[in-house]
Amino acid sequence: MEEKELEILHLVEENARLDVPTLARMVDVSEEKVNGILAKLQEEKIILSYNAVIDWSKVDDHPGVTAMIDVKVTPQRGVGFDEVAERIYRFSEVKALYLVSGAYDLQVVIEGKTMNEISNFVSSKLSTLDSVISTTTHFQLKTYKHDGVVFDDGEEDKRIVVSP
Repeated sequence: MEEKELEILHLVEENARLDVPTLARMVDVSEEKVNGILAKLQEEKIILSYNAVIDWSKVDDHPGVTAMIDVKVTPQRGVGFDEVAERIYRFSEVKALYLVSGAYDLQVVIEGKTMNEISNFVSSKLSTLDSVISTTTHFQLKTYKHDGVVFDDGEEDKRIVVSP
């Protein structure tokens, strides 16, 4: 991969709202070259999507619950974990799915409206898959940092310190 392509990737990853003229100035190439590089990176599926990072805790009437589920599976002969991973990521509740090392094989990130909805997903959809041996569910309580963005509103903690 060329140096300019890597520079553009890093810039777009940090701020996907940068327009082509700005990117061209930042990497010191023509706008046509930047358009060509972006088109190539999208065609090669290196750039998959342009997303915003949203602090949903500040949005009224958005009672969402996020859970990370560790899953132990039996890999399938000839396809390893890919086949069971594909079955899992096709569920609409699944926001992310990772093959991980350690005690578990897969980590599934799902979103639901309530903890009960997530519980139903685990018990009726995920754990019933033939390859799934066990699951452990962790509920997200607070986000401190996501995709390199710190979730800090800058307000000082005004609680009184109490010590014994």
